[in-house]
Amino acid sequence: MGIVAAFDRVLFHNETSRFAVLRMKTADMMIPEDARSPYRYHDHLIRFTAVGYDLPQTDAVKVELTGEWKDGKYGRQFEVTQWREVVPPTLEGIRAYLMSQPAYEQVVSLTEKLNRYRHEYYNLNAPTITDQEYDALFDELARLEDVTGIQMANSPTRTVGYPAVSELEKTTHSIPLLSLAKEKSSAALLDFMGDQLVLLMLKLDGLTIKLTYEKGELIQAATRGDGNEGEVVTHNARGIKGIPLKIPYQEHLVVVGEAFIRPGDFARMKGKLLDSTGKPYKNGRNLAAGSVRLLDANVCKDRCVTFMPFNVLEGLEAMQVKSDRLMQLWAYGFTVCPYFRTKAALNQHYIDMAIERLQEIAKKNDIPIDGIVVTYNDIPYSKSCGRTGHHYKDGVAYKFEDDSFETKLQYIEWNPSRSGEIAPVAVFDPVEIDGCEVARASLHNLSFIEGLELMPGNRIKVSKRNMIIPHVEDNLDRGGFSLEAVIPQQCPCCGEPTRIHESKATVDGKERVTRTLFCDNPNCETRRLQQFVHFVGEKAMDIEGLSEATLEKFIGHGLLHSYMDIYRLDEHKSVIVQMDGLGEKSWQKLWDAIQRSRNTTFERYLVAMDIPMVGNTASRTLARTFNSDLEAFESAVVSGYDFTQLPDFGDTLQNNIRTWFENEDNWYIWYELREMVQIAPPAPPQETTNSPFTGLTIVVTGKVEPYTRESINAKIESLGAHAGSSVSSKTDYLICGENAGSKLEKAQTLGIKILTPTEFFRMAGE
Repeated sequence: MGIVAAFDRVLFHNETSRFAVLRMKTADMMIPEDARSPYRYHDHLIRFTAVGYDLPQTDAVKVELTGEWKDGKYGRQFEVTQWREVVPPTLEGIRAYLMSQPAYEQVVSLTEKLNRYRHEYYNLNAPTITDQEYDALFDELARLEDVTGIQMANSPTRTVGYPAVSELEKTTHSIPLLSLAKEKSSAALLDFMGDQLVLLMLKLDGLTIKLTYEKGELIQAATRGDGNEGEVVTHNARGIKGIPLKIPYQEHLVVVGEAFIRPGDFARMKGKLLDSTGKPYKNGRNLAAGSVRLLDANVCKDRCVTFMPFNVLEGLEAMQVKSDRLMQLWAYGFTVCPYFRTKAALNQHYIDMAIERLQEIAKKNDIPIDGIVVTYNDIPYSKSCGRTGHHYKDGVAYKFEDDSFETKLQYIEWNPSRSGEIAPVAVFDPVEIDGCEVARASLHNLSFIEGLELMPGNRIKVSKRNMIIPHVEDNLDRGGFSLEAVIPQQCPCCGEPTRIHESKATVDGKERVTRTLFCDNPNCETRRLQQFVHFVGEKAMDIEGLSEATLEKFIGHGLLHSYMDIYRLDEHKSVIVQMDGLGEKSWQKLWDAIQRSRNTTFERYLVAMDIPMVGNTASRTLARTFNSDLEAFESAVVSGYDFTQLPDFGDTLQNNIRTWFENEDNWYIWYELREMVQIAPPAPPQETTNSPFTGLTIVVTGKVEPYTRESINAKIESLGAHAGSSVSSKTDYLICGENAGSKLEKAQTLGIKILTPTEFFRMAGE
């Protein structure tokens, strides 16, 4: 018997065997009563179960099923022996039919075949088909593209050639592309879901891209940027797999998704491509981001970048369910990010099963991910949730726990810093983590080494915390540890004797001692180099072009002995322009940057002096206190001013300031350099609105997306509060973001009120 029906939903699907159990819908009254779903539907169609192989999973086309009724796992079900598509009789119906998955697959298949034949003809000089056969396939593809509106980015029917641009244009996002709140526990997803239906979707690991279509044509592709402003990368769109340049939808449509490089493709290209600094790309995420932002589209097209949409930002307004909009994107030629949609509230068991299943899908399809996204499926409800300044409240991102890998510790490398502290770095047999090779990780200090009893030759466990920072998690070969056998007795740079420094702190009522290794030689070359690196850095004097490598050259040639020598480099121009990598143009660019740095601020000047613990936060406090007047600050130091009365200033910081100025060399630098620069007057005080935080001290720990530490502190101060840098009894609130550090532990000990970023922004009225 034959039944004309349409696809409703999937009950079961085996991707290997392609066996499926589908819920179908039909108007056929001959469906047996015991095979019908007992529920009533708004479309008044009958639901029944069909089983078979390679069954259609799109409702864009009706099918005629042939088979017989049998009793099975899902009750009375129709066992399909064969099926065929039913072509609609109207033009509108034909268009919908051609936009179905089979038509899309035809377009994809023909595009791939024709591109392969072109490669054989033009590049290999070994055609496998005749010109007549090629032309016939070409005409068929053109016909399908014209009727369906589906056209792949690499379609041979488009003009050959990829444009290049001179620079990336900026664009403002009318709807901000914000982030999502982060969760580390799958149990937290259960609380988030409540009684709402949700989508559980792969969190793709790449670069967020926004596509804008008008009248069926792609008019702009843009990066997410900072969420409010991105870069236009439309010229690279045709070189990115999965971006259709033409779709049948004729109204305004904005699609958001992720551009990424599959781990398999990255493994093949790794080491062959270099980033803007001339170094190999470390992971697929960085390669995808660098490729999408290339100026030359001819280069981008060979990078194997793939795009998958995960949301419709504008358009398809008649559909008020996210999953319906995503299904529609399939018909338009997109390959949508894999997801599950819930039909009822889930328990913890089913959430964990869904996450595991999504991970399997990602692994099988070679899709890079770093977590799972959960978002409400109902669009009106999602919009009602609102947003904060940095994330939408209708979804959360579940971040996977970091995997650890066993390897062998080869040796410990010791690197002097500008403060004299010699930092230990573990060098171990390379391991592949998150698609990139890892062979080094910081060991922090001697106490960390002692705690793990680390010795060369030990088997260790290594991870990438939060998918970014390599970290030694454990030592599998403890025993026989000797600190004397591990630490160098002389500085590896200057050869002067090293010493062990102990610092003490009270945590949970217990005294904690941290041991570090030091070089006390002020003329240690590595130490001096790092001091210069700090001085010219972005947060200090901000001299663009004076990289560590360039500074090392200048020091090696005897051109730099003090910070003041930077402003006298024009005396050595004839020598500099002869150096490798420099020349007349580079010199002029560098000298212009040096001249610009002469106009600086109180805060930058103070940071550049490298007084221990006087960073951005402390320098801002001092700028407000002394009205950005260096002489007033200097007089306060000389007169014995009590700095501990300032917010976030304790005895240690006060002693650091006084000790620094007691050094004659530092006084000399302070006076000499001050004559070479111009300190900008203080900015007019910002108008602040009344807020719950006015007059309070707020400290931030962890990452609060999309803010940098500087921008979140500026936000805090705009609310009339003081942005502190360390937790003390004077702290009123601690904002605890992702990857919270030791500040959280201290705040808990002191009983300080702790806020999540969501709570902070809500209290701030956002």
